[in-house]
Amino acid sequence: MTTAFVFPGQGAQTIGMGKALAEAYPAAKAVFDEVDAALGESLSNLIWEGDIETLTLTENAQPALMATSIAALRALEAEGIGIDKASFVAGHSLGEYSALAASGAVSVADTARLLRTRGQAMQSAVPVGVGAMAALLGLDFEAVKEVAAEAAAEGEVVQAANDNDPTQVVVSGHKAAVERAAEIAKTRGARRAVMLPVSAPFHCALMQPAADVMAEALAAVEIKSPTVPLIANVRADVVTDPAEIRALLVEQVTGSVRWRESVQVMAAKGVTEFWEIGAGKALSGMIRKIDRSLTSRQVGTPDDAKAAAEA
Repeated sequence: MTTAFVFPGQGAQTIGMGKALAEAYPAAKAVFDEVDAALGESLSNLIWEGDIETLTLTENAQPALMATSIAALRALEAEGIGIDKASFVAGHSLGEYSALAASGAVSVADTARLLRTRGQAMQSAVPVGVGAMAALLGLDFEAVKEVAAEAAAEGEVVQAANDNDPTQVVVSGHKAAVERAAEIAKTRGARRAVMLPVSAPFHCALMQPAADVMAEALAAVEIKSPTVPLIANVRADVVTDPAEIRALLVEQVTGSVRWRESVQVMAAKGVTEFWEIGAGKALSGMIRKIDRSLTSRQVGTPDDAKAAAEA
């Protein structure tokens, strides 16, 4: 059975995530300590004892979710399962950074600092209230691209931002244009159009200021070839060259997250089982809708890590 390790994106955060891992595994606790030191603050205290509103702020959620994912990976390693169990790694948006940290391409400390910068840059790129995102349910990626093109006709930005699965595509851009896209989608057969509770319009051209910030931040960080091949968000294909990885991480800020295609590419390369490493099970749900022949496993607690080792 060929396995891929996949890493969740924003929205999976919960208060208390990773705490049981840190209590059960010294190596998992060391991840949270390393992230705290890298950021110069106790992010772990916020994750375990704070309030969900503060944790959900983009600048906090991104490094917090990465820390939880790497802590879960360390728990797996303590149970005898290393990253070499995976034939590929991939992550949804910020999860791509977790995948790179997991595969040794970027240090955990550098990844934490990059994600703090990324979160701050994405939040400040567009004034609050100007942008929006909406999930269009029941239309595929090509149909949503046509909807977005029509909705953007008045000179405002709206793009197909996340191709999550065959039944869910997220659009992002100017609030009025996103609302137009939602209405147009309903006339094209969408079952529902749901405005998302996000603080900024991620993965669209309005994020260009954040992409510029990330280009500078990434230029200052060492990136190595990952020990396990990465399936990159914006290319939906294998990437192992450090220079390419750096460029694609910049492009990812304004580009579409091609998750459906990424899963299909891994399946075509022989992957039959996906392990979702970290908080939540959103990716497993998407994977099931993309291809029902694929199996998935969540690894976010000590019990999960032990069960994975026993299996």
